[in-house]
Amino acid sequence: MNQSWVILGASSAMARGFARRVADQGGSVFLAGRDMDDLRASAADCALRGAPVAEALVFDARKPVGFQAIYDRLALEDGMLNVAVFVGSMPDQSDIDKDPSLIDGVVTDSFTGPARFLQGFAPMIEERGGGTVVGVGSVAGDRGRIGNYVYGSAKAGFATYLSGLRNRLTRAGGHVVTVKPGFVDTGMTWGLPGMFLVATPDDVARDILKAVEKKKNVIYTPFFWRYIMLIIRHIPEAIFKKMSI
Repeated sequence: MNQSWVILGASSAMARGFARRVADQGGSVFLAGRDMDDLRASAADCALRGAPVAEALVFDARKPVGFQAIYDRLALEDGMLNVAVFVGSMPDQSDIDKDPSLIDGVVTDSFTGPARFLQGFAPMIEERGGGTVVGVGSVAGDRGRIGNYVYGSAKAGFATYLSGLRNRLTRAGGHVVTVKPGFVDTGMTWGLPGMFLVATPDDVARDILKAVEKKKNVIYTPFFWRYIMLIIRHIPEAIFKKMSI
């Protein structure tokens, strides 16, 4: 059965690695984002790798008026429809502290925009009796930290949303995978202090597709972040609030 993937935020390094792997497996890809020149170049690359369909589509998490055009295009495809969400933005927390209005963009990009898109996409999975949603969150959502608590709270909200969506779509034969990457070598993390155990975008893409195949519910990537965050979540609050991590 043909598998079609719409990839939101497809210009990101993780999304690009994911799209290439889908194309290598013979899946169709719809690369959605704002930088159309970049997306068209990536679509051409995916076509050369074997994707039966490889197209660039306009997507902006802050402009939901454009979502319907994506739904309409996907409705023309046969087989299973799947979506992978790589959208998010993470200004420096110090910049947000100076200008709280930046919070609106972070929450829209990292949570409410993608959630609104998925609300419109979910009925397509239900109608076809199957399909997968991949939602890329972050280990930052596991506990509020002084260095990125606005971004972390947005990703925490997105993870809770994905949990509820998973509960809904399971009843129709669909599945939702929540992905929590640790530090990944991308433009978002370039130059940040305190980076360690950094994964490549291709490693993350590989882990995501394995999770899709095995119908995992929640994964940390690389895997050891599950144990790092287990420790961090269990640090007593009296101690944690004095730490700079």
